[in-house]
Amino acid sequence: MVAILFLPLTFVPVLGYAVAAVRAAGEQPGLGPPPWRLYPGGHWVALALLLLTAPFVLVGIYISNAVHIAAFWQSNGTLLDVESFIAAVLILALPWGVVVLLLMPHATARYAATQRARDLFDFASSLRSVRRDFSAWNVAIAAIVTAWAIGLACAALFCVGVVPGVFYAILVSANATAALSTKSSERRPEGTDQPAR
Repeated sequence: MVAILFLPLTFVPVLGYAVAAVRAAGEQPGLGPPPWRLYPGGHWVALALLLLTAPFVLVGIYISNAVHIAAFWQSNGTLLDVESFIAAVLILALPWGVVVLLLMPHATARYAATQRARDLFDFASSLRSVRRDFSAWNVAIAAIVTAWAIGLACAALFCVGVVPGVFYAILVSANATAALSTKSSERRPEGTDQPAR
């Protein structure tokens, strides 16, 4: 909870814990989350997220500059800067979210199972996994998105609830991601590309 409270400073250790939670949920389902300690691997997840986010940041800067028009917003100065920034974020939030949700859950599940960084960056394999078992991915994504919506909605509790809410979202996301790993590891008949059941 303390690490989540200071998330801008503890982002990498929290990601390491999230990977450990995915591993624990896959290897020992039902035993609860792993104990808090510094787990390795968070820096690789942070790098993967940075690689996926950087193009959107660059496009966002372009969009923010393009809509930075005083006559359009009927404002100027700092307010104009804020409005053009928010417009760029709102335009790019959905495409960024789709890309991250398409690529990261399977990649994180593979990385948690193998501890090999190359598995985290094998985005083509993530897309094949989504295509191969779309229904399992769809259910996992629904759980992840719902958990984060509930977790962030806890901020309405005078900002006190956001810390346990984010912790809840991390644990639900870990379980959903671990379920993808379980589905991916099930054997399929040779020569078929049917979803695992």
